Amino acid sequence: MNIAHREPMTQEEFFDWAGAQEGRYEFDGFQPVAMVGGTGNHARIIRNINFQLTGRLGDGPCEALASDAGIQTVGNRIRYPDGVVTCKPFDGTRHIVPEPVIVFEVVSASSARDDRNGKLREYHAVPSIRRYVLVEQSVMVLTVFSRQGAQPWSAVSLGEGDTLVLPEIGVEIPVSDIYRRVDFAEPGVEQGDG
Repeated sequence: MNIAHREPMTQEEFFDWAGAQEGRYEFDGFQPVAMVGGTGNHARIIRNINFQLTGRLGDGPCEALASDAGIQTVGNRIRYPDGVVTCKPFDGTRHIVPEPVIVFEVVSASSARDDRNGKLREYHAVPSIRRYVLVEQSVMVLTVFSRQGAQPWSAVSLGEGDTLVLPEIGVEIPVSDIYRRVDFAEPGVEQGDG
């Protein structure tokens, strides 16, 4: 059986190729990897994160960007987290956000394993990332990984009534604000009065 061998793409080839595609892709350092679309709750959480960060950061040096902002991780991989904060000015025509400080990923059934394992290791390998926030979409729970220098991640879970504290950028966000308008009803189950 003959299997076609294809040379790995460069980042530049990936960006040129991905720009001509209808779907969304990340880059694993060799080839494109398709990204699956999200749910309405996924989109609401991303909107809420970006809204809360943008309002609190104002016109300061740090900027919140949504899921079209790419970051480079190990092995020339390009990830598109659901939210990213950088405090480094950069040319808006660039494909890669420089020196990300905080990264947000909204966890779905299809992404959970990669978010909690592969991306956790990849983001730790980026020296500028101080905080990695996993946002569950089926329950009001955040898992916040933080570190000082090259130290291992330390993790804390936050829920309803808690506040997400982001000292790297001087921002605090009530967890409930991240979940505004998110519907936690189980699919196919009608909600009643009790």
